[in-house]
Amino acid sequence: MTSHEDHLRDAVALARDNAVGGGRPYGAVIVRDGEVVARAVNGIVATNDPTAHAEMVAIREVSQRLGRATLADCIVYASGRPCPMCHAAMRLAGIRQAFFAYTAEEAETYGLLGAGIYEELCQPLADQPMRVEHRPIETDGNPYAVWRQRKEAES
Repeated sequence: MTSHEDHLRDAVALARDNAVGGGRPYGAVIVRDGEVVARAVNGIVATNDPTAHAEMVAIREVSQRLGRATLADCIVYASGRPCPMCHAAMRLAGIRQAFFAYTAEEAETYGLLGAGIYEELCQPLADQPMRVEHRPIETDGNPYAVWRQRKEAES
């Protein structure tokens, strides 16, 4: 039986190979029922897509393969601590367990995204460097209400 350490070693090997090939040093492996269902690397350099983090690429692949957005029966193994975007995507997918080999503090010492982003995003919106502001507007057909009505009609 493959262990958590084996899957982490796989994710780190993916990251190392991606770095050697000119990409960013991140890899991810997703396992379901003991079987690897996705292996992915950070694709930002190859695609110019800033969301192409290894975890995001792997989540997209598994969701498409399984034909569902809920991945509660999957475990994510990442070479580095998942960034806030990837962490949030895992939560939105219902993933309950993830492991990582290297910390954000370690990444920062090599010039990569560091631990500061986690602290920054915990600050009030007005204190963050990117301006995000709530501006309520009046509209016809609140999309949240429309969604709830559709869900209630389906049940």
